Amino acid sequence: MKINPSLITDLYELTMMQGYYRYGLNADVVFDMFYRRQPFGGGYTIFAGLEDLLTGLENLKFTAEDITYLKSLNLFKDDFLDYLSDFRFNGDVYAMDEGTLAFPNEPLLRVHGKLIEVQLIESFLLNIINFQTLIATKASRVYLASREGIVLEFGLRRAHGINGALAASRAAFIGGAAATSNTLAGKVFNIPVKGTMAHSWVMAFKDELESFESYAAVYPETTLLLIDTYDALGSGIENAIKVGKKLKEKGIKSFGVRIDSGDLEYISKRVREKLDSAGLEHAKIVASNELDEKIINQLVNRKSPIDIWGVGTNLVTANGDSSLTGVYKLVAKKIDGKYEPVIKLSNNPEKITNPGIKQVYRFYNGNDYPIADLLAEEREKIVPGRTYKFYHPMYEYKYITVKDYSRIKPLLNLKMKDGKVVCKLPRLQEIQERTRRNLAHFDETYKRLINPHIYKVSLSERLKRVKFSLIKKYQKGVA
Repeated sequence: MKINPSLITDLYELTMMQGYYRYGLNADVVFDMFYRRQPFGGGYTIFAGLEDLLTGLENLKFTAEDITYLKSLNLFKDDFLDYLSDFRFNGDVYAMDEGTLAFPNEPLLRVHGKLIEVQLIESFLLNIINFQTLIATKASRVYLASREGIVLEFGLRRAHGINGALAASRAAFIGGAAATSNTLAGKVFNIPVKGTMAHSWVMAFKDELESFESYAAVYPETTLLLIDTYDALGSGIENAIKVGKKLKEKGIKSFGVRIDSGDLEYISKRVREKLDSAGLEHAKIVASNELDEKIINQLVNRKSPIDIWGVGTNLVTANGDSSLTGVYKLVAKKIDGKYEPVIKLSNNPEKITNPGIKQVYRFYNGNDYPIADLLAEEREKIVPGRTYKFYHPMYEYKYITVKDYSRIKPLLNLKMKDGKVVCKLPRLQEIQERTRRNLAHFDETYKRLINPHIYKVSLSERLKRVKFSLIKKYQKGVA
């Protein structure tokens, strides 16, 4: 979707911009976007939202209506408002590919540009990347819990607004959902759409059997019957079997039933027995009703014969973690024609930023599985074949030595130059496939739902020296 993000910003971004404008502070700078901890207590996140960010930045402009509104706030001078009337984003964006596995404290993207323009986009950038990355990650956890089964995203009616529902559908598809119930998302993003009936359909007819037969008459090739309106293991499954047999006699085997309440393990097992006894071994069982990755994992471990999972509320609202802890921090500014690293200090070591213009290098083992990420200054030469020391980002003396690896991949690539997208924007299906491929080539210990192994993100020896020299320089002033 193309959005004009000119006013999708916190007010203080605009008040700072006017201050920069007044004092002539508009140096070339670099900001990093990263997050501080894994959501859901997991071992990874799935980077998502980049395309919406890039197309929004391309579309950024202050309309006459925007200027009129800002003027009405009595905060902004006419000369600054005149400046905004011709404002465009002309910066550069380096980013990971959507669908990449990401980890705390490494830049998912970095933005180069003039201070005023790079400051303005902070809120918009964080809004898009934080939310879509969070939902894509949640969806991937559901997908893995289902043992890479068929997951349908059913979250529209419980999502946080219409825009939130659309973004959630996009991100959920990236994370592994096979389809969505959101028809508009299907149109906008070309996501497959799925849906059948509500309990009201069953109750609208004279009786349950008539409702099932009527539905099958309209949609014989996609008949999926909701069997728990009255009695899932009584009339529900018995009437569904009658319809399923008639369809089978016509050579139609694309038939199934949905369970939306009750003990899903017990009911699904009894339903499977009844379907098989009736010669409907081909029939699919769909389960819904407040599912999440933990419930699905338990049902799968208990060998519940569920073929398709309808996941709504807990997916699109990211139940278990309300937001990604993504932040956007200044890491370098140009002084006398040269970029100098800058750092934000804190009494909390985990909140001290990693300074300078950085690249993220992913090291892979002989099975082509990631083993660790190395943050290094962009100008460093990180080449295969060498032995590298990976330094702990918070403790200067701690490091590990990495030498047994098969390849190294830089993760941040130029996506936007001078405010224009310069990369191919892949189809959403390609991003989903990338996500699935990356998850398949990731050690199982990092994908555990509970107490996953911690993936290492470390500093190069050179970046470690820069960081700790800046800490020592400013540490007396830490508040």
